Amino acid sequence: MTVTQDQFTRAMLDPGAAIPAGLANPDGRPATRRFDVYRNNVAVSLTEALEQAFPVIRKLVGETNFRVLAGVYLRQHPPASPLMMHYGQEMPGFLARFEPVQSLGYLPDVARLELALRASYHATDSRGVDPARLQSLPPDALMASVLHLAPSLRLVRSDWPIHGIWRFNMDPGAPRPEPRAEDVLILRPEFDPTPSLLSPGGGVFVARLQAGDTLSGAHDAALDAAPGFDLAPLLGHLIAAGAITGLTEGDLP
Repeated sequence: MTVTQDQFTRAMLDPGAAIPAGLANPDGRPATRRFDVYRNNVAVSLTEALEQAFPVIRKLVGETNFRVLAGVYLRQHPPASPLMMHYGQEMPGFLARFEPVQSLGYLPDVARLELALRASYHATDSRGVDPARLQSLPPDALMASVLHLAPSLRLVRSDWPIHGIWRFNMDPGAPRPEPRAEDVLILRPEFDPTPSLLSPGGGVFVARLQAGDTLSGAHDAALDAAPGFDLAPLLGHLIAAGAITGLTEGDLP
């Protein structure tokens, strides 16, 4: 009897599933013990990959609960790539549906933040634009320009205090999170990505830049969302971190 790849995968990830018929040891006997060992090793490896990808989620639910959660996840979402750095992409949606954690409504967005940090780490390297080029433009020309952002830049917007939750679980000296919505900007000025909390309007501003809006258009949208929005500190932060890699000068009115 031929065992299909889907049958083998389902049996490998589900400890309660029967060993596929037709699998045999070199001596011809059913490969029961060998398959059990292999199945256990695969489950342990995938669980460890999830623990490394979601350290804050693990702390929030507890180690024992996380291993239970991971066991359900890996059966529902087997790896689609041999590269473990990509494993766990479906975690936010999984957490939103997983009944035992429904009282922890912030978990999916915290998982999004952890995925964004990992994606930033593995993103293509880039070089920041020479600040002198930006300074050489007249203010009106700069505001009419479209900024090119680094591949490692990530923006995570949430109705939950995800930056505060992340810091509280990663930094022993961090204060308790405040009950508020938070937008988080992730930059990678050197080797490791760094999350920072954006001030009101900052999330709208960065989102509009990501969508290809001009600096002026992004600024206006941020002011509409938060009348007190101050462009200079955030723009300076992006430049200092090398997050602006170039620009396309726009036509002045």
